[in-house]
Amino acid sequence: MHISRRSFFGGTTLAMAGSCTSVRAASAAPGLPTLQTCDVCVLGGSATGVFAAVRAARLGARVALIEKTNAFGGVATNGLVNVWHSLFDNAFQQQIIGGLTQEVMERLKKRDAVRVVEKNASEGFIFNSQELKIELDELILECKTIKPYLHTLFSEPYREEGKLVGVIVDNKSGRGIIRAQMFVDATGDGDLCHRLNVPSYTYDQMQPPTVCAHFSNFNSHDFTALYTEHAAEVGLPAGFFWGTQIPGSSDFMMAGTRVYGRNCADADDLTAAEMEGRRQVRLLQDLSRKYGKQALGLTALPAMIGIRDTRHIRCQHQLTDQEAMNGVAFPDTIAKGSYRFDLHHQEKPGLTFYYLDGRKEYHCPGKRVQRERWRDAAGAAAYYQIPLRALLPQGQSNVIVAGRMLDAEKLAFSGVRVMVNMNQLGEAAGVACVVALQHKQALGADVPAIQKALRAGGSCV
Repeated sequence: MHISRRSFFGGTTLAMAGSCTSVRAASAAPGLPTLQTCDVCVLGGSATGVFAAVRAARLGARVALIEKTNAFGGVATNGLVNVWHSLFDNAFQQQIIGGLTQEVMERLKKRDAVRVVEKNASEGFIFNSQELKIELDELILECKTIKPYLHTLFSEPYREEGKLVGVIVDNKSGRGIIRAQMFVDATGDGDLCHRLNVPSYTYDQMQPPTVCAHFSNFNSHDFTALYTEHAAEVGLPAGFFWGTQIPGSSDFMMAGTRVYGRNCADADDLTAAEMEGRRQVRLLQDLSRKYGKQALGLTALPAMIGIRDTRHIRCQHQLTDQEAMNGVAFPDTIAKGSYRFDLHHQEKPGLTFYYLDGRKEYHCPGKRVQRERWRDAAGAAAYYQIPLRALLPQGQSNVIVAGRMLDAEKLAFSGVRVMVNMNQLGEAAGVACVVALQHKQALGADVPAIQKALRAGGSCV
């Protein structure tokens, strides 16, 4: 359903609403022009950020969408991670995720760019990341009230009389201010909130990042044996590897690297992690050359490392391990998920899965899977829920976070962090901004209106 801008905002003209075209007007910041005045500014163009912008625009808002790289989609495109998980509950009986995640996958099906995997805990959709880049472009351009900015770097928040009214950005045209009434921090690391001095925290051991790569000449059976037997010999850190064939291509996407001891919210650590990840990709090639029947051919490296975990923003509620693992329902639920809790370790190789049905498994290459139970199967939750309050930063009335910087305990985060869940956070953030503008109130003040608008747009809240 399309709602006109005038009807949505009660027939009034927003004081800060303006054209999505560049406005080189004088600003209060010495020497800095105003590039755009809009209703909602989204920082970060991952699928999470794109979905926030699209949902806001479809409700009539004028939106600025700011991305530092050359394409939208984040880890799903620039990071080459081409798997989204199931839209169903733990038993694959009830659909719990819809909205733009489902819509985009349906669009890719028309281009034979996605493969659907039914009733699988590890995979739901396997897609072509390069096709997704173009599809997200199309999705954005269909929304005439979104102005996209690529190759544009967020620098710092801009305040007037102590209130956040804009962000300062840098791009090829220079430095300027994008003014808005509502802001979505979809930067992954919570950069806007961090520079607003919102309290944040990191876990004692953050989940290590991974650099993915595309390879030709890949044989899954042969390489699994090589990796298990000889990875340490060529210098690969003990970790875990997985991958999948790319739809519409003969290449294979492999996630076989593991970068330990780096905080990718730190500039020096991020630089070191990117380079170390690429070094490990080369070691994967060396492994195949030395022991394989045919050497792997490197066909693509990502534009960015796949970051699982950095800082988390202190919000009005922290999603606890017990709440997530036991499927606690919230009055302000805005997302649901069933992906297992997937804890990648810093202190040892491999990873540990905690399933909602009570199973616990530790997987390490070359070793037998260790199985036990963390709870009885009776009464197990079919899915977990994420409350809106876990996205509302403390002390802020016009900022909402969307992405892996949400407020969550370590084990809870290990499940909710995957892209199908983060996509939902983006949609909720975009809708929440528009509802707040409609009612001229702080973000999150009218939860029923937010949930109603999400359902009207296809979300399963």
